[in-house]
Amino acid sequence: MIALLRIDERLVHGQVLVGWVPHLGAQRVVVADDEAAGSPLARAAMTLALPPGVTAAVEPLRSVDWDALARAPDPVLLVLRDVESAERAVVAGLTPARAAVVNVGNVHYAQGRRKVTPSVFLTAAELDGLRRLEAAGFRVEARAVPLDAPVGLAEIERRWNAAG
Repeated sequence: MIALLRIDERLVHGQVLVGWVPHLGAQRVVVADDEAAGSPLARAAMTLALPPGVTAAVEPLRSVDWDALARAPDPVLLVLRDVESAERAVVAGLTPARAAVVNVGNVHYAQGRRKVTPSVFLTAAELDGLRRLEAAGFRVEARAVPLDAPVGLAEIERRWNAAG
C-alpha cells in the first residue's frame, strides 16, 4: 500500500529517512522522478542512504506501476519532486484510493513563491495544483516531519494569501 505520497524537492534525505520511513513503517521508498532516474549518481546516493531492511526504487514517473504499489503488502513511501509531478502522476493513474494523502514537505523559496510553512513556499500555480488534487479526492497537508501538526489546504491557502 502507498502509505504516503510526499512532495519534496530534495527527494530522499534525513527528514524522509529518519522521520517518515520509521513513522510509516515503510519497507520501501519509491522515488518517481525523471531527472533522478536518469542520474546514476542520484540513484546510488538515494539508495545507499536507506536504513537496513528498507528497499528503494528510483524510476521515471511514466514507468511507475501505481496499481502494484497500491497492492504492495508492506507500506510504501512515494516521493515526488513537486506539485506538477503529483498532477502528472494522477494523469498516469494515481488515485486517492491508491494514495489518500499528499504530504507537501519541502518546496524551497524561489521568486514568486510565498511561505506557507517554514519549509514550504508555493506559487499561485502550485496552490492551484494542490486545489485540483484535493478536488480529485486526495487529502492535502503540509508538514516537514511526522511530529509537526499537519496543515490542511484551507490553512495553506489562508497563509498563502496572508503572505501576499
